Amino acid sequence: MFPAILISKDGSGYHAELRSTDASILPEGEVLVRVEWSTVNYKDALAITGKAPVVRRFPMIPGIDLAGTVLESRDPAWQVGDAVILNGWRVGETHCGGLAELARVRGDWLIARPAGFTARQTMAIGTAGYTAMLCVLALEKHGLSPEQGEVLVTGANGGVGSVAVALLAKLGYQVVASTGRLAEAYHLKALGAAEVIDRAELSSPSKPLGKERWAGVIDSVGSHTLANACATTRYGGAVAACGLAGGMDFPSTVAPFILRGITLCGIDSVMAAKTLRHEAWARLARDLDIAKLESFTREIGLDEVIPLAAELLAGKVRGRVVVRVAG
Repeated sequence: MFPAILISKDGSGYHAELRSTDASILPEGEVLVRVEWSTVNYKDALAITGKAPVVRRFPMIPGIDLAGTVLESRDPAWQVGDAVILNGWRVGETHCGGLAELARVRGDWLIARPAGFTARQTMAIGTAGYTAMLCVLALEKHGLSPEQGEVLVTGANGGVGSVAVALLAKLGYQVVASTGRLAEAYHLKALGAAEVIDRAELSSPSKPLGKERWAGVIDSVGSHTLANACATTRYGGAVAACGLAGGMDFPSTVAPFILRGITLCGIDSVMAAKTLRHEAWARLARDLDIAKLESFTREIGLDEVIPLAAELLAGKVRGRVVVRVAG
C-alpha cells in the first residue's frame, strides 16, 4: 500500500482525494519508480479540480512530472537504483502519474536525472521550467539575440513565466514581464525583469496591428494576450506560445504574419522528442540560476496538493511548488 492522490468519477460526481492504494491500480509499464518528488502544474490543477476534461480514464493518479529511483525494470536501459525523471507523455491524463509514492511507466518516457541537479531541483523546474526552456530554444533557433530588443514574457508570475524571466535575463535579454499581480513586481525584478507591466495592457481585444515593440515573446496565457503580443511584435520577430491560462481561443488576424513576417512557434512539452528534451535539460543545467529558482519555489506535502490546485487556478500561486512525495 502507498499514498496517492486519486481522482475518480461516479454517479455522485468527480472526486479527488488523498488515500492509501495498492499497486493493482498502476497501469502496464516496464519500469517501477519510487517517486521522491513531484510538482503541481496548471494541467495538474485542472485535473484535480475537474475544471477541464484533462483526465481521460478513471481512477487516475494525477501528476505530469516525477523524480525518483528505479525499483524494478524490464527495460535494459534502466537498472535498479537509477535516478530518473519524467515530464509529460500524458501521465496524469491517460496513464497514472507522479502524485503517488509509486509509478509504473514506459522505459522510453524516462530520462536520467541531469547531472548537477537534485531530484527536488528537477521538480522545482518541472514541466513548467522545461517548457520555458523549450520556448527559449525556439526563439534562439528563429535567430533571436539580446541586441535585437525587448522580449515579452506573459503570465510572468506563474511557473513557466518565472523560469522564462530568469533564463532570459541570465542570457542577457531585456525582459518585460506581464502580470496581473503588480504588487509582486519586486519578485520579477529580482529574477531579472527590466520592466513589469500590467496584464490589462494586453488582455483587451486587439487591433490587427499595434505599435511594433517586441523582438520576441514567450506567452503562456493565450486568447487576447497572445493576439496582442503578435500584433505588437516587431518585423521578423517570433512568438513562442505554450499555454492557455487566459483561454484557448486566438482572436487574431493574419496581419502580423503577412505584413510583418512574424513567426508563431507552437511549443509542446508533452510529446517532445527525447533529443529535444536532453537539449533543454542540458541548457537548464547551464543557464538557470539555481539560487533564483529556489527564491520562487516552495515545498508542500501530498496532503496539501488538493487545496493548492484550486489556489493555482485562481491565480494565487506564485512561481513553482514542489511536492515531497516519499517520506
